[in-house]
Amino acid sequence: MISVPRVRFLSRRRRADGGRVLLGRLGAWVRAAAEPFGRAFFQGDADPPPKVRRLAFGAPQWLRLLVPITTISLVQVAELILALMLYTETQSRVWSWNSGPPRPGPIWDGFVYLTAVAVALPIALRDRWPLAAWRVSIVLMPVAVGVTRTIGSSPGEMPYTQWLGVSYLLVLYSVAVRCDRRITVAVWIVTFLATWIIDPNSMPAVMVVVSVAVLFGYNVRVRRSATARLKTEERRTREAESAQAVLAERARIARELHDVVAHHMSVIAIQAEAVPLKARGDAAQLEAGLAEIRGLSLEAIAELRQVLGVLRDQDGRVDTAPQPGLDRLDELVSNARAAGLAVLVKRSGPLDRLPPAVGLSAYRIVQESLSNAMRHAPGSTVALDIAHRRAELRLRIANGPSAAPGAGPGSGQGLVGMRERATLLGGALDAGPGADGGFEVHATLPVADAGEEAIAP
Repeated sequence: MISVPRVRFLSRRRRADGGRVLLGRLGAWVRAAAEPFGRAFFQGDADPPPKVRRLAFGAPQWLRLLVPITTISLVQVAELILALMLYTETQSRVWSWNSGPPRPGPIWDGFVYLTAVAVALPIALRDRWPLAAWRVSIVLMPVAVGVTRTIGSSPGEMPYTQWLGVSYLLVLYSVAVRCDRRITVAVWIVTFLATWIIDPNSMPAVMVVVSVAVLFGYNVRVRRSATARLKTEERRTREAESAQAVLAERARIARELHDVVAHHMSVIAIQAEAVPLKARGDAAQLEAGLAEIRGLSLEAIAELRQVLGVLRDQDGRVDTAPQPGLDRLDELVSNARAAGLAVLVKRSGPLDRLPPAVGLSAYRIVQESLSNAMRHAPGSTVALDIAHRRAELRLRIANGPSAAPGAGPGSGQGLVGMRERATLLGGALDAGPGADGGFEVHATLPVADAGEEAIAP
């Protein structure tokens, strides 16, 4: 059982904890609300000026020796000229107010120069340091307004000169364009409070003009940010497209290398194993077999060079050696027969005027099919049917059961490459076990829509 004093103590403690939580939240809100004002007056900075400017050119060498600059911006030059003109005009007008009747002056001469500086210096700073220009303007504004009220305006008139108004509006525009939104809002609030304190009667009209300048500058900032993001997205899209093109090119070269290497290496491996058995100590037959292996090796190297010829060298030259087509079908058949396959070829229709893309794809499909038969069904009988009918080229490569133990299952990349070749030409390819225990490949490649300039990947 809890005593009454204990209950009262716990109640007071909960109230104290709740009060501390509330004070903590209020403190956080106050800090969050005051943070933009601290950045506007002390810590904040503006975005750098645009890197690319149309009205800019390199500084001459003699000027670089005098002033540490590398480029001259006509915009900055124009603003310096404007600042000088405003300084001269403001100083001349205040001098006339201070010396001529019926004004109540005179005032201290230093205020004349400070008033001119309050108008001109922010203009000179606003391109490179817009927030610093606003700080100078807001700090020196009481001097300029005080001088105007003392010797330059009649009762009831606004205590702002036209040049002071132009200078401050230009600075506000630069702040809205180059500074964070919270800093811009803080600057607007400070301007509102300053105009209300200086002259409540003119505050509504002044704030309308000030708000227009701030909104216009913020709109320019939003449009610039959107343009920058769009350029970034376009650059990323181009990089992604380039990366995709590189991957596609690598895949194409990998397929070509696979077709060349797999076929020729299979033939060479089988020949290297069969030649010693066939020669049986006959030096002449052994020499002929080795010569045939050497010829196959040179042929493989030549095809590899043709495949790699699509890559430019450092001088920009390209190897333009023609890619193989069905005109070299007899070489494939001879190599397969030399490796122990019994290849039966059946041709129908004209095969000499096929587009290069179709001829190359058909050659690679036949080459890969014969290579698979060498690896997985050595000594088997292969039926090769090629028919060009109407607007399509039909291929059928069927091998029977293996006459000797073959290699184990492959990676399947050869079949993937054959399907890709057929698909990219708008055709189709089917491959699978045959009814007699062998393997069959059926491909259909369109001919009418394959232009002369197509390149089979």
